[in-house]
Amino acid sequence: MPVVTASLAERLARLGDDELSEVMQPYSDKERKAVLSSWYMRGRAHQLPPEGDWRTWLLMAGRGFGKTRTGAEWVRLAALRDSRARIALVAATLHDARTVMVEGESGLLSISAAEDRPSFQASNRRLTWPNGAMAFLYSADEPDQLRGPQHSHAWGDEIARWPRGLDAWMNLSMGLRLGDHPRAVLTTTPRPVPLVRALVSDAKVYVTRGRTVDNAANLPATFIETVEANYGGTRLGRQELDGELIEDAEGALWTRSLIEACRVQGVATEDGAGFDRIVVGVDPPAGEGAAVAACGIVVVGLRGPGAVVIEDASVQGLPPEGWARAVVAAADRHGADRVIAEVNNGGSMVTSVLRAVDSSLPVKPVRASRGKVARAEPVAALYEAGRVQHAGPFPALEDELCGLIAGGAYVGPGGSPDRADALVWAVTELMLGRGFRPGVRVV
Repeated sequence: MPVVTASLAERLARLGDDELSEVMQPYSDKERKAVLSSWYMRGRAHQLPPEGDWRTWLLMAGRGFGKTRTGAEWVRLAALRDSRARIALVAATLHDARTVMVEGESGLLSISAAEDRPSFQASNRRLTWPNGAMAFLYSADEPDQLRGPQHSHAWGDEIARWPRGLDAWMNLSMGLRLGDHPRAVLTTTPRPVPLVRALVSDAKVYVTRGRTVDNAANLPATFIETVEANYGGTRLGRQELDGELIEDAEGALWTRSLIEACRVQGVATEDGAGFDRIVVGVDPPAGEGAAVAACGIVVVGLRGPGAVVIEDASVQGLPPEGWARAVVAAADRHGADRVIAEVNNGGSMVTSVLRAVDSSLPVKPVRASRGKVARAEPVAALYEAGRVQHAGPFPALEDELCGLIAGGAYVGPGGSPDRADALVWAVTELMLGRGFRPGVRVV
């Protein structure tokens, strides 16, 4: 089932007049006004607190998702419902706590109606609601501030930026002991820091994830277009926009920072322009169907002393004729002079099915005598030397590269690094083959 991200208000707006009247019929005019203006009506599904008896809720999402608004609304409701509430507001610095959590555009003062807006005593670092509920500001770079105080609720903002995150969280969580159900909401853009890793791996922590585009209705269209064009698919974009927690596996042949350093923009990749050679690496699947591993199809060009990854054209779930057509299309798109196809699983069938689609296709069959990781090690060394570049982001391919572990293991997505293997075959042909010499490609 698709995940529902629209708010109740957005979903009600899609109803016809008769349907809306039926939904609102049980409520008085005063109740209707209160319902329609409530956060539970306007907040998107992922911005509303999870159901159940949870203690810690981690909202890990991209920039502009509405994390600050979510945390502030949760604190506001907690204060209005319980006059005895004692709430901790923790940010990376006291300046952040005040300017973002309290006084920011989505902060507690801005979102509150005049009749229930808290008063802010900056010198005491305290907010006080008309009913007596209180919130106190803390800085995560001074964890000992949290050692003594007790709280019934806590909101920690941008916890991935907390200078002493684990210490601050330990002291904060140990002080959550007031009331019947002490709880904490933690909001952040993900980064693989120790505190975020610990929370994500804790089965007792309820984790909600979200993307920048989930809040597109409240963001300028030009902003979405610009950030997607500049960062979509890159490690930075996947972290800052898609809210993914991206880590490097221990002992990986490729790291995310290595791949980002190899990324280039503005490379003309059509029709082989500017390249001495272009080849298509192919790692065919052993069978067919959606559950079968992908057919790795990666286009790589030779330019001077280095190589450029031009396209990841891999496909999944297609019969042999289907993936063969995808190979031929990729070769035609870029004017490839050779298709390097692994034949360990399919033998002569691989060459035959490719040539059945295009009899003139220049296929070079290759047979692996070593494992995928062993074949990948010399190619990873070329990356380390700065001799391989990526002409844009290739998220699925890069995830597989970063899942290849020195010594033979694979910990990336899927059961097999088929895209990565196709890249290895292509780069090996261009730069590690016996006949490699930089030259001029005549077309």
